[in-house]
Amino acid sequence: MATGNEQQLDGEIRLRQIIMESKDEGEYAAFEEKVTRTVFLDNLSPQVTESVLKTAFNQFGNAINVQFIPYYIEPFNIPLAALVEMENPKQAKQIISEMANFLFMMSGMPRPVRASPAVVEMFEDRPRKPGTKIESLWLNQNDPDFEVAKKIKNLTRRHAAERSFMLKRQLEDEVKLANQQVETLKVKSKKLALINNMLSDGTVSQLAWRYNMKITKP
Repeated sequence: MATGNEQQLDGEIRLRQIIMESKDEGEYAAFEEKVTRTVFLDNLSPQVTESVLKTAFNQFGNAINVQFIPYYIEPFNIPLAALVEMENPKQAKQIISEMANFLFMMSGMPRPVRASPAVVEMFEDRPRKPGTKIESLWLNQNDPDFEVAKKIKNLTRRHAAERSFMLKRQLEDEVKLANQQVETLKVKSKKLALINNMLSDGTVSQLAWRYNMKITKP
């Protein structure tokens, strides 16, 4: 039978556990609220910085924090991804809606930036969900779960190889698209320069007189 001191000690331990659980629940609830007002951005230029993103998204509200998602197994010149925390969920939803309906170009990328709602798994520093426990252990070859773990490992390697291949193709397409856009811009600039020269040297006025047309000045 437990003594009075032992019962008191057990009660204090249980009280500490309840306080810690309550603290964890409050921390996780605050984190979930943060997720609802965070936007996930993809296809960002490697030249994009935190200040560039804050300046771009402050037009929709107040960008509180920017967190870039690193690619640990890929080269550094690939398109980046980032999490932008806004002041409230309404601002985050407005950004996603605007970027879905209008092209949003940033820092020279030939393709528009993509935006979508953030999810819990995107946050590297996310707190532990209350009631869950993460355990890790080494498996022997005789363990029943060894083959399952081996298949997961091989599948992860396969996904990494597939992703590297697709990323390489994407970067090649980005270069082709960028070159195409540069050529298109050059052609349009030449056309605009030609029109401006014709307006300034009187060619347009002479053509209008020759064909009996009226010119309305802008």
